[in-house]
Amino acid sequence: MTQDRIHSSVVRYRKCVAAAIGCIGFMLMGAACMRSTLDAALAAEMRRAIPENLLDQVASAYWEAQLWRSPEQATYLGDHRYDDRLTDYSAASARLSDQMDADLLRTVRNLRGMIQSGASTLSLQLLESTLADRHALSAFPEELMPIKQQNSPHLTLGMLHTYHPFDTERDCLNYATRLKAFEVQVDQLIALMDRGIAKGVVRPKITIEQTIPQIEAMITTDPKDSTIYSPAKSLTTEAGGETSRLAIEQASRDAIAALTRLRDYLRNTYLPACRETVGYCHLPQGNRWYRALAKQHTTTTLTPEAIHQLGLDELERIHGEMREIMQEVKFEGSLQAFIRKMRNDPAQHNKSAEEIMRRHREILAISDANLPKLFGRLPKTPYELKEIEPFRAAGAPAGYYYNAPDDGSRPAYYYVNTYAPETRPIYTMASLAYHEAQPGHHLQIALAQERKDWPAFRRFEHINAFIEGWALYSERLGYDLGGYTDPYSRFGQLTYDTWRSARLVVDTGMHYFGWTRGRAIEFMKENTGLSEQNIVSEVDRYIAWPGQALAYKIGQLEISKLRAVAEETLGDKFDIRAFHDHLLAEGSLPLSLLADRMLAWVASQK
Repeated sequence: MTQDRIHSSVVRYRKCVAAAIGCIGFMLMGAACMRSTLDAALAAEMRRAIPENLLDQVASAYWEAQLWRSPEQATYLGDHRYDDRLTDYSAASARLSDQMDADLLRTVRNLRGMIQSGASTLSLQLLESTLADRHALSAFPEELMPIKQQNSPHLTLGMLHTYHPFDTERDCLNYATRLKAFEVQVDQLIALMDRGIAKGVVRPKITIEQTIPQIEAMITTDPKDSTIYSPAKSLTTEAGGETSRLAIEQASRDAIAALTRLRDYLRNTYLPACRETVGYCHLPQGNRWYRALAKQHTTTTLTPEAIHQLGLDELERIHGEMREIMQEVKFEGSLQAFIRKMRNDPAQHNKSAEEIMRRHREILAISDANLPKLFGRLPKTPYELKEIEPFRAAGAPAGYYYNAPDDGSRPAYYYVNTYAPETRPIYTMASLAYHEAQPGHHLQIALAQERKDWPAFRRFEHINAFIEGWALYSERLGYDLGGYTDPYSRFGQLTYDTWRSARLVVDTGMHYFGWTRGRAIEFMKENTGLSEQNIVSEVDRYIAWPGQALAYKIGQLEISKLRAVAEETLGDKFDIRAFHDHLLAEGSLPLSLLADRMLAWVASQK
């Protein structure tokens, strides 16, 4: 992307934010003048009269900022204004983004007390919470470690063709422009990592060792063999035919050259400078940094120490339920021995990618048919199963959910990892499907996205503790949806529950208490029934993405507690469909706001 295009985008972004802030500032100044010249009652009336579309302007400015910052996300969501751009990782862009966030946060806080309706008040609270978290984390230099084996620019490049449109010649030329822009992006990424090396802010070696093969899988001698070229193989005449194909071929060649340069830098310069340690506690201000991440991902004030102990307590409770299943199947021996038996039993593992996909389809067909038992409102957006692409599968977890774009051009995807199928256990498949598809991520996220009356940020941004807490809670709903029909699948459900409990221990263990990677892996092997393949992949994910894994169990426990309060308080009046519908009615919320809403609902039902 040329400097002129960058400048043009920056100007549009500044204008968008400045217009909203300027309008609000004018109204606030007017209100202040009235307070100085009129009585308090009239001043209060003036504040009430401030139109709520000011909040709409702020929310719109915030969302415009998000799309400007991440043009790939804009394309993914069906907004095609930035289809010829990649994310700008320059220092100037980072400074601009931080400044705009600070301006918006200040403006949102000035609107407190002036927004009167319940729906708008909730939107204001959510926007302030999001901006405050972003502002708090801007104090730490995460940007100096831009490359990892998940959620990284090279993976975004490799996935672009799965959601970028190729219907017209302009679409194809936009894609080619993006591929060429990766050269500039690599320059920016290397500059960031050079600064990180100088400051001692670098990734662990294991993270980069897993990243290099991902990049190498995208590098080919003939650009036509690379995954990034694949859409050019089936272009229509309307899409520009041979002209577009040649443009994508040349751009693929340029992108492969940039990928090669990035790989060589990582291998020869960055990897030797990387850490042997894995936790953020070994970085400058690491413990303080991790506490901020834990607060953001859990939306609570729980300390790492408290979270660590909570994980140990949950493991003890769930292990008791596992021992009951051991008695049921008449297994004699320790829990660890039963876990090893399940982990190593070929009969409890898949034999092929086709078998994995078939089993998931069967599980979800039964689940989907039974959803009306638990929900009064279901999403209209369809979803499909999809295999995780080979170039990223080795470093990916067992499954992912990708929401549908807003333009309805494709369904949502439940991505399933079929890499090394013989290591993928059968007994955990139902829990995974309920979590990632329905009634987990797809049901909740699609319902929120279908709320066209909400500000865009509420429809498309997700609060981890809520969405992952809901998805983990949904795994237990499988008992009501025709799943877990044998003791081994029930053991699988408990296996996934121990997995999320163990996360609390190993995530805090590595990033706050200084555990090694080996210690985290051994702890997971001793306390969960996951396969060793999954355990290693998961631990390496926690290393690269600190704090995120805390959200699941913390959110699940809060939702389960709220349901228990509702059931105890309402007795025979408790309606599970009404409970779930109200819980999901306002999209993803911080856990404190969720508790306030649900307790008020319980009181109203009583």
